[in-house]
Amino acid sequence: MKTTTNLLKAFLICILIINGSIQLSGQKESYLTISGVAKDSKTQEAIVFATVSVPGTDIGTVTNSEGEFTLKVSKSLNAKAFEISHISYKNTSFPFEETNGKSRTFYLDQHIYQLKEIAVLPDDPKSIVMRALNNIQKNYSEKPNMMTGFYRETIRQRRDYLSISEAIVDIYKAPYKGFQNDQVKLFKGRNGTNIRKADTLMVQLQGGPNVALLLDIVKNSDLSIALDNLDNYSFELASFVKIDDKMNYVINFKPDVIRTEPLYIGRLYIQQDNLAITMAEFSLDLSDEEKAAKQFVQKKPAGLVFLPTTTSYLVTYKEQGGKYYFNYVRIELKFKCDWKRKWFKNNYTIVSEVAITDRREDKIVRFAGQELFKSNMILADKIQYFTDDDFWGDYNIIEPEESIQTAIKKFAKGAKKK
Repeated sequence: MKTTTNLLKAFLICILIINGSIQLSGQKESYLTISGVAKDSKTQEAIVFATVSVPGTDIGTVTNSEGEFTLKVSKSLNAKAFEISHISYKNTSFPFEETNGKSRTFYLDQHIYQLKEIAVLPDDPKSIVMRALNNIQKNYSEKPNMMTGFYRETIRQRRDYLSISEAIVDIYKAPYKGFQNDQVKLFKGRNGTNIRKADTLMVQLQGGPNVALLLDIVKNSDLSIALDNLDNYSFELASFVKIDDKMNYVINFKPDVIRTEPLYIGRLYIQQDNLAITMAEFSLDLSDEEKAAKQFVQKKPAGLVFLPTTTSYLVTYKEQGGKYYFNYVRIELKFKCDWKRKWFKNNYTIVSEVAITDRREDKIVRFAGQELFKSNMILADKIQYFTDDDFWGDYNIIEPEESIQTAIKKFAKGAKKK
């Protein structure tokens, strides 16, 4: 049986010493654009990683870490409203009025509910997880899907961005039954690199969007966290929350055994009525830093100590027509590098995320081998440099945070000087 090591091998990071798709529409259509920030109606705090979608369609995006989003919808759809949803908030619909580039604030109300809504209080949370696994074929698509996603990865040395890579990707999403693998094809992408900041040490992320797809823990249950072997973990029913206006169990898990590879700590969100896994949040157990480091580093110079300090993974699913679909993944890894016998130490942060922005179930064909973005590829090597301000056109993306926007402008300015 495959173990958690298989998943970790997907997060290979090359450390190098440096000297010195299927297109959904053949033509561009006119589209409406709405930009804004999602906030809590009482606290005024930004609501991060919320799903923004058009009801009755598979068009959508997510808010960024500052609660901001931009949604683009073809005028031919005659969309009247869009919806924002997030854990513990009421799904809220807003009229579709174009903002013409001006940001508006959209408020969501928190769910207030009584625990008397819970008909049965289960005694064994592990049995809930087991039943959720047994219900995968019922709750998730048995047909292949063609998805469009927006992928971004950033690498920072302390506060300075070393690299930003973004891409529109076409995804062949294999059925949730059987053993067929997902596939990724690059459609369009751009990147920027701050070479001056990286002239001593460069960190590169290998695998790109392929890695994000492996975090589909429902499909890849033999590759991921607690789902590969439940006996490795202890489970606790922590609470109940509403997601998309439906009650979910919140089940915490943590390692219950010691293994040669590190295990995970986290929580699963399982819809009460149909036992669908709707969300997972987890991190690697870093109590043994050296053991954890061996899972991440593919290649490093002699004398370099490279240790993970924080890992964070988030995966969400979205219900559509009675089935749940892969929706959003975010990965954040923090490392420290320390040269032995040298006064040199640096902290690095790698963030990668993919949001599904469209989906269809017709005319599904697997990609040819030469079209694939493979797990041994580095995204920044496959795409062009930042130059065009309107690069994405009518494609939905994850709105860049302020710090990313600033870095993109610097990268673009540097490219134009060349």
